[in-house]
Amino acid sequence: MSWVIYALLAAVFAAMTAIFAKLGLVGINSDLATFIRTCFIVAITAAWVSYLGKWESLSSLTLRQWVFLFLSAASTGLSWLFYFKALQEGSVAHVASLDKLSVVFVAVFAFIFLGEKLSGREILGLALMVIGILILTFKPAQAQETKQAKIEQMQITQDKKPD
Repeated sequence: MSWVIYALLAAVFAAMTAIFAKLGLVGINSDLATFIRTCFIVAITAAWVSYLGKWESLSSLTLRQWVFLFLSAASTGLSWLFYFKALQEGSVAHVASLDKLSVVFVAVFAFIFLGEKLSGREILGLALMVIGILILTFKPAQAQETKQAKIEQMQITQDKKPD
């Protein structure tokens, strides 16, 4: 299969992850939910590697490979913990949109740490992504102020009601 198909499948499953996670987080601590999810991922991944017959001797891995796999795992774990916490408190669409800023961070980190170059077209695309994500995620300040004013008015009205 082409890398494009794998990437599209990853995007579809990532979208499903957000929906299923939001539904699964009802009434459970987000950190515990992340732990449970990770246990399932270990089992599913082990079954997949076994099915493909890709088990190799762990002793064949270099120290460098171990270090970077650990750093990747730590980053993944922290990402999931923060993502689940955000899902528990926020709208799925807004959390997922903001999470996609990872694409921009990847491009910047790849430039800084791996020396990957960005063309003008790619920089424009990243800038448009940031703008689009901000538009999708955040309401204009006036709309936020209006919403806050309505909430405050409702609280004042409730406080004035006789017991």
